[in-house]
Amino acid sequence: MRALPHPAAALILALASACAPADETAPPAATSRAQGAGSAATSAPVEPPIAGAEPADQLIEADERHFAHLWQVTRGGENAEGYWSFAGDRLSLQRRAGEVECDRIFVTDPRGGPLVQVSGGRGVCTCSYFLPGDREVIFASTQAAMESCPPPPDRSQGYTWTLYPEHELWVRDLASGEERRMTDEPGYDAEATVSPRGDRIVFTSMRSGDPELWTCALDGTDLAQVTDEEGYDGGAFFSHDGRWLVFRSTMFAPDGQRGDRAGYRELLARHQIRPMALELMLVRPDGSERRQLTRLGHANFAPSFFPGDARVIFSSNHHDPTTRERAGNFDLFAIGADGEGLERITTYAGFDSFPMFSPDGRFLAFASNRGGTAEGETNLFVAQWSD
Repeated sequence: MRALPHPAAALILALASACAPADETAPPAATSRAQGAGSAATSAPVEPPIAGAEPADQLIEADERHFAHLWQVTRGGENAEGYWSFAGDRLSLQRRAGEVECDRIFVTDPRGGPLVQVSGGRGVCTCSYFLPGDREVIFASTQAAMESCPPPPDRSQGYTWTLYPEHELWVRDLASGEERRMTDEPGYDAEATVSPRGDRIVFTSMRSGDPELWTCALDGTDLAQVTDEEGYDGGAFFSHDGRWLVFRSTMFAPDGQRGDRAGYRELLARHQIRPMALELMLVRPDGSERRQLTRLGHANFAPSFFPGDARVIFSSNHHDPTTRERAGNFDLFAIGADGEGLERITTYAGFDSFPMFSPDGRFLAFASNRGGTAEGETNLFVAQWSD
């Protein structure tokens, strides 16, 4: 949920956002789009789960063997964090395009029409998700405090994300357009996702003074703090059985080096974090049994569970041979929930991220630069998954 997070779209622009283990150190193999064309020709045609999505098999790289078919859902601009409805027939997403200077929230039209804007025109928005029943969407927005988009973040300390303290969680009724504010606390509240069981929301909040995971009931009551270690914890997803959360977390450098605890605290005082050293973690929703899932280096983020919860799919630039601050080749990877069996899923030489399986496990939604016609263009895609 989603930052790189939720300054996810900003990251895309700045950086461009049971199988054999992959080579964890070698740079990505060079493959051409021409080679990828027709790689799914042996599979029987199927209808895309998102109405109006356009066939894009020609954008499958030759060695992306898990993609039987590919469809492009959006076209133009920056589109990211496409997350499935509970029925598996729609996606919510954040989008920046045209003259709009910051992210707005949209959903796809189940009849195949144009994207439907969910958020209003105030402030900046991020991290949307359908609530059970698919009649409402939850998202984060600064709309209560900002008339227009916030100014660009200060990059004098290098690449950072801004955790706007004005971000609060809002819920929009898709039929009536009515909105209700779910949170009203000082500090950043964002990055909300909903358990597949339909009973709890997990989100990231600064209400304790540090970015931590919290859960609540669907109406925002029954708040419970999940994590409490210093460092950014965010972008969490529930397992399908609701027994685990997978999330991204800050990895600190030794004292006196860039990215150490002192530097983290200094940036956080300005509502910023540095996202170039993130590893994936697992934790129970009650905060117990926290453990590190990846030890890859660089930025690992956007994790979610495979059907069955035995594996996690995520995005990483650990294989990019350039420096951590400049590594812009993000691909999708899979790893067992035990931390074993790393497998590379995509090989496109650009940005692939925000993967999420459909509720029935047949399709994978993700964001990618592939097929773009302008620098920084990022679109949503849906792949028919093949084991």
